[in-house]
Amino acid sequence: MFERPTYLQRLIDFKDTDFIKVITGVRRSGKSVLLLLFKEYLKQEDIPDDHIIYMNFESFDYQTITTEEKLREKFQELLPKDGKKVYLLLDEVQVVDGWQRVINGVRVSFNSDIVITGSNANMLSGELATLLSGRYIEIPMYPLSFQEFLAVKQIHPDSRKVDPAYEEYEKYGGFPSVVIAEEGIKDTILSGIFDTIVLNDVALRAGIKDPVVLKSVIRFLADNVGQLVNTSKIVHTLKSEGIETTSHTVNRYLDLLESGYLFYRAKQYDIRGREYLRTNGKYFIVDTGLRRNAVGRKDGNYSNRLENIVYVELLRRGYHVDIGKIEQKEIDFIARKLDETLYVQVAYQLPHHTRETDNLLNIKDNYKKIVLTGRYYEVEQIDGIPIIYIADWLLDE
Repeated sequence: MFERPTYLQRLIDFKDTDFIKVITGVRRSGKSVLLLLFKEYLKQEDIPDDHIIYMNFESFDYQTITTEEKLREKFQELLPKDGKKVYLLLDEVQVVDGWQRVINGVRVSFNSDIVITGSNANMLSGELATLLSGRYIEIPMYPLSFQEFLAVKQIHPDSRKVDPAYEEYEKYGGFPSVVIAEEGIKDTILSGIFDTIVLNDVALRAGIKDPVVLKSVIRFLADNVGQLVNTSKIVHTLKSEGIETTSHTVNRYLDLLESGYLFYRAKQYDIRGREYLRTNGKYFIVDTGLRRNAVGRKDGNYSNRLENIVYVELLRRGYHVDIGKIEQKEIDFIARKLDETLYVQVAYQLPHHTRETDNLLNIKDNYKKIVLTGRYYEVEQIDGIPIIYIADWLLDE
């Protein structure tokens, strides 16, 4: 098991609080491993085994527990009666209908500390939000960061191997099972992960019997990461390829892909007008390896692929990320958290003109502004704005 110290520390920080910890993220990103790491931590803290209840609802032992009643019966069997704190670690609990009421009942009636994982954003809406308003903390989880990638590969950040490692990371992404695999089978593993996410976490849960249109929408989004898109454009493109669909269907599929954590949508924000624009958004895929798989392993589109890596890394660092617009100029990312704002322009290579920095200089506030490049340049800044090589930025947190 890979150590994921940042995520594990968040669980430890919220241990023995009233909050239910909800680990969310795309399938195969490491949620189950994190839960097992937390279980090992509890055992090292001398928590008795019979006061740690670990249940993976996709495992053979628990896959028959699919209803609220069966889950309640199982808890009545497993929960200790001595009044001492019990730790519930529940993996992929959303497969159980009505799990929210049972979990809330355990929280109210037992001295418990509860951690759950899920691969669908809908688990955080509806009944869970109603029952647990303000009583849960979400811990979003992503595939390995570049820092974690190097740690797994046992490459020192100052090594000459960092640049080739970044090329591999950009090509195959950060799913743990892909990172440790030999290069000859990485694409096969990625294909399996892609099919599992699309067929199980999206199509099956939504009752989609023929996923041809769904996969076509995914292919379009993956091939256009970092591009402003709208529903009409997707429908028109698919129809030109002989695939009949409607705006209603495409909108539904876009919602499903976001709920399954396969894609994230970034909205446009008017910096001067301080409002969101009801116009096109940009979609970014959770992992660059999946993007490559979805578009048929073709190269090209380097600048937008670089944007994708930057966007996901900003999310990983806890930022809320929008696309900026000031007059007719675009700011690639506005990243905000608490009282911090960061403006980011992304350029695969620095052009001869200064458009990237000029766009940033049009913003008349004092928040930090940076340009990230896909190639290394000796120049450290232009007009006072730092120019940072992507690998350096990914390693400088």
